[in-house]
Amino acid sequence: MTRKNFSGTGVAIVTPFRKDGSLDFTSLGKLLEYIIKGGVDYVVPLGTTGESVVLTKDEKKAVVCFVTDTVAGRIPVVVGIGGNNTQEVLDSVSGFDFSGIDGLLSVSPYYNKPSQQGIYAHFKAVAGISPVPVIIYNVPGRTGSNIAAETTVKLAHDIKNIVAIKEASGNFAQMMQIMMHKPKDFEVLSGDDLLTLPMMALGATGVISVVANACPADFSNMVNQALKGDFVKAGVLHYKLTDLINALFEEGSPAGIKAVLESLNICQNHLRLPLVPVNDGLRKKLQGMILDKN
Repeated sequence: MTRKNFSGTGVAIVTPFRKDGSLDFTSLGKLLEYIIKGGVDYVVPLGTTGESVVLTKDEKKAVVCFVTDTVAGRIPVVVGIGGNNTQEVLDSVSGFDFSGIDGLLSVSPYYNKPSQQGIYAHFKAVAGISPVPVIIYNVPGRTGSNIAAETTVKLAHDIKNIVAIKEASGNFAQMMQIMMHKPKDFEVLSGDDLLTLPMMALGATGVISVVANACPADFSNMVNQALKGDFVKAGVLHYKLTDLINALFEEGSPAGIKAVLESLNICQNHLRLPLVPVNDGLRKKLQGMILDKN
């Protein structure tokens, strides 16, 4: 069943690899069971955290098929499909099997720095071909361009199939403009774990999280408390995780979260080039921090 509400805690799941670089489905299954047990609301394979850009087309299909089979309808699944070649993205979406998929997360085109008109036209085309609701993803630190608040609001009003934005600009003035002028049912989701609580205080309804791979219970509890308006309880959980979240991103993502997941015996600490594992000092620091949380 198609889900149009993406409030709560979504998890941008990692893609576990074996030492030889092959996909590790045993560990992926372990991760999915761990985070579902932790009370998260939905999972997002094939995002940045899932190293989607270094997966082959067949590997992407295999990962999504495994995720939907393992989740088996217990929680929604949102798949990441994006890029900076609009026609290639359209071909990928039109050729994708959306069985068991509840939403599409699509990152704003990167590297070629389109104008706001180009960004609007890109997402209009993607939403027009997607059989499931679309969450647009604004992450200027990775894409090299920003989706302006005016563009987000115009997309939200003009295109019914665009239902949410994963907003990771870090620009609170921009976020507030979106929240002030968006349609009532359009959702603003945090794309930054550390900013989730203050964003929710301003009107965001959830997050697509990295740290929830490792701390699903605490992080989803924080989000749920914020959704209920109890920012005192939410604040306690926020500060419990703040140092860990900061450390996770010292050498980029998903290197940090994979080091933590290895400490939790969920998956091995292997990445595909050009990404490499965190240095030994940071690995030990993260290991000590996650053991303190559990």
